[in-house]
Order: sequence, then structure tokens, then C-alpha cells
Amino acid sequence: MLEMNEYVRVMHKLYGKSLILESPTEFHPVLHFYFTDALAHIDFTLGILAYNYMSPKNIMSMEYMRWRLDEEKVGDRVHFPGFVNWLKEEHPEKYEELPMLWSGVYDRDDPAQYRSFRIVLNPDDKKPIPADYLSTFIDEFFDAKFIKQLYKTSSLARLFDEYVTGRSA
Repeated sequence: MLEMNEYVRVMHKLYGKSLILESPTEFHPVLHFYFTDALAHIDFTLGILAYNYMSPKNIMSMEYMRWRLDEEKVGDRVHFPGFVNWLKEEHPEKYEELPMLWSGVYDRDDPAQYRSFRIVLNPDDKKPIPADYLSTFIDEFFDAKFIKQLYKTSSLARLFDEYVTGRSA
């Protein structure tokens, strides 16, 4: 990296965030996994756009991302994509409160996806995701109101558990 580009500035914003005033051990385990996973995808996307592809930072991120492919299939985690689509149909007000990244990537009707671990808003668009979008994703995931929804006792967590129970029965 020869200069500080717009993606490095957004990465600094991400690394400046903290959950120090929260209790992540009290987060719903599946919501916590997908929260951390979204941050990892944001970090990976920023890293690829900010640094050399084979930088140590990006190599370490790629190793995590490969590991997480199997981890998303463990236990109730497998239900999360379906849960997002169920929210859209059954609880649209809750769906609208989800971070843009979650609603985009997991909504069957949205073209956004993770491609080679990068965030891609539109697979037909060959331009990199604008830094402003990544900055917005960070703001949404660290919004105090959203963070409260990650706790086991939150309405979002209860809806997830209700969704899983309905699929298991």
C-alpha cells in the first residue's frame, strides 16, 4: 500500500469500533455468529481493496473465511438465511430493521452476495463496492439499537428461536 486510500480509512473506522460496553457472552449464539461473520466479510472486502491481495492480513482473513464455510452449517446456524426470508414475509417491520448487509446477502430476491468472501452488491457490476457502502454497513452493525437485538432475550432472538422451533417440529 503506497497511500492511504478510501478503503483504509473505512478499515480504521471498523477497527475503532468496540463492544466494550456490551456483554457478547449474552448474545444469542447464532445472531452472534452472523454478526461476527458479517464483520469478517466487511473486513475481508476492505482488506482486499486496501492492501495487496497476498498481504499477511489478507492471507489470515482468507484462512478464517475458509473455516467459516463449515461453521455456518453447525447447529441452528444453518437456519439463518431462511430466517431472514421468513422475517421478510412474516415480520416485515423486523426485516426492515436488519442491517442492509444481512437483508441483502440472505434475501433470496436480492442479488447481493458473498463472492470469494468479498461483498458483492450486484454480480453483474465489475466495479468494487463503494467505500461509503462499507462505512454504512459498519454504522448499522454498531448501532446501539441493533446491538441490543443480538442479546438472547431480544425480540429478534425470540423470533429466530420461534422460526427454528417451527422448522424442527
